[in-house]
Amino acid sequence: MSSTEPTNSTDRTAGARPAARPVRLAAAAVVAGVEALGLVAGGVYMMVHALTGTSEDLTGAATGAVTLVALGLIPLAAARGLWLCRSWSRGPAVITQILALPVAWQMIQANSAMIPAGVVLGVLAVAGLVLLVNPATTEALGIRRPGQQA
Repeated sequence: MSSTEPTNSTDRTAGARPAARPVRLAAAAVVAGVEALGLVAGGVYMMVHALTGTSEDLTGAATGAVTLVALGLIPLAAARGLWLCRSWSRGPAVITQILALPVAWQMIQANSAMIPAGVVLGVLAVAGLVLLVNPATTEALGIRRPGQQA
């Protein structure tokens, strides 16, 4: 083993990357990125409505808009970390997927145009979870499975 090869996950998070990014890891990064863009777009949409006066509660709409944009930063950071094969990024990405599931369910329960968006969000969340727990993804991130030697 040469001195330039990572010896553990700490070395990998310090900047060294594996030779190739698995397709599943890249796909997980894309899923997190799409979710981040959706949150930011929703926040911008709410802010535009708040500023143009179409919202009855300016303070509530502005607060909701800022909250959505701020929440969009979490999956955006996770997407970047996944793309760069950083082990820390899996946690925020998994949490984002888990939190997206009840939101998708509520969107599907609404009898409105939110149903298709809820279906898309639900599919993204399930796909993201499957990709994030895949052995190829965890190995590329340097995350050891229980009972695996260091």
